[in-house]
Amino acid sequence: MTIRGVLFDFSGTLFRLELGDDWLDGLMDDAAAAELLRRLTAPTGRPDWLPEDLHEAWEQRDLDPDLHRQVHITALRNIGASDEALAGKIYDRLLEPSGWRPYPDTAAVLAELKAAGTPVGVLSNIAWDIRAVFAEHGVAELPDTYVLSYVEGRVKPDPELFRTACARIGLDPAEVLMVGDSQEADGGALAIGCAFALVPPLPTAERPDALRSALRAHGLLPA
Repeated sequence: MTIRGVLFDFSGTLFRLELGDDWLDGLMDDAAAAELLRRLTAPTGRPDWLPEDLHEAWEQRDLDPDLHRQVHITALRNIGASDEALAGKIYDRLLEPSGWRPYPDTAAVLAELKAAGTPVGVLSNIAWDIRAVFAEHGVAELPDTYVLSYVEGRVKPDPELFRTACARIGLDPAEVLMVGDSQEADGGALAIGCAFALVPPLPTAERPDALRSALRAHGLLPA
């Protein structure tokens, strides 16, 4: 069946958390801030630095905004934040739209798909409203729908979450390409018959056209 629509993951796919050298504004020394950011932007999965008593909460964090905040604040205390107040300030800054940078081809690809009438959804395991990030970069109106785990009560790779997203863009799963940076989470789309394209969650400066290449390979953009 011909691919007619796209679902995109958010973090590591369309956008990446990339904070400037002064992102903590003196709240921590530069070396500690650099190490903290390195750990926070590590590939998806359970971090090896996470205390064992947080493992279950970590797995459930994208279903509940309050739990997401709680588990991150506790984790931040374990990797360098001196107290809960500081950990809370760090957490809040991680959610600020200005800290999320689009990949070089994100805006253009979304605009071209919109112009072509191609249905597009954003499907993310997330515990906060990422539409503010899209609005920050002027692309909030380009996707047709946002399917967010904390709203739906399911996380990828749950097949029902992919079915929900396909239904929201009005297509059969066999007509949909899922684009994401995680074989484990985003690749779950294969279980319901979607096509899947894996893109690497590299720094934005190192990944200029992976989205465009993935869409071209599936006939959604001209070569």
